[in-house]
Amino acid sequence: MYVNCFEEKVANPAEVAVKVSNRNFGIGSDGLILIMPSEVADVRMRMFNSDGSESEMCGNGIRCVAKYAYDHGIVGKKEITAETGAGILTLQLFAGETNKVEKVRVNMGAPRLSRKEIPMLGDVSARVINEPLNILHTTFHITCVSMGNPHCVIFVDDAEKFSGGKVWAAHREPRSVPPAHQCGVRTGPFPHRGASADLGTWRGRNACLRHRCQRGNRGGGPEWSHREKNHQPPVGRDLEMEWADNGCIYMTGPAVEVFAGEIEI
Repeated sequence: MYVNCFEEKVANPAEVAVKVSNRNFGIGSDGLILIMPSEVADVRMRMFNSDGSESEMCGNGIRCVAKYAYDHGIVGKKEITAETGAGILTLQLFAGETNKVEKVRVNMGAPRLSRKEIPMLGDVSARVINEPLNILHTTFHITCVSMGNPHCVIFVDDAEKFSGGKVWAAHREPRSVPPAHQCGVRTGPFPHRGASADLGTWRGRNACLRHRCQRGNRGGGPEWSHREKNHQPPVGRDLEMEWADNGCIYMTGPAVEVFAGEIEI
């Protein structure tokens, strides 16, 4: 759910996020996003999970923020900047025949690879690439990266059948392993970050792309440009992913306005 805070005020966004996300007594959503004025960018985004906790970024959400800002006249250009908890992002907007935005390309910036940057416990200068980790008598090979939020990426034989939430919930040492995303791509659930099972995660797909490159599945390094389409079962949309030769990761994907309305809070 998105609120235009150029026109509205939300004094207690954490409480509102819990209320509106309730699927029985609210509207039902994965959380609340505020579209706000910014002193350093064209717009500012604040994102609250369904449990009221605030996240640094939401990749699927930022595309919709860009669409809303353009379609509703907050911005009037096809390349804009957005202030987020993960920094200022640059977004390119692609409009259709009706001049409504249909898809958005987001520059997430360079991946954060060291344990200190993610953050994780252990040698702060070291990277975690294809490192074995034993959980519940099962060994996984993990690569950890932050794309604004921390991610732990693994490959599995069947992403649709893999019960990642149960496995990662069993590993509770603080910050030793960040929230996991299965390359496939499936997400969560990870209640310790207010995240439930998800049909799509932009940061997870970016992290998976970086993981594939680091492991050598697609070859290359930061100087190497790589593009791929990424699909998420069961009904996730295809996204265009690019790890460019400038070291940044880009994603292009759709944005759709589903409905508009009012609710008393």
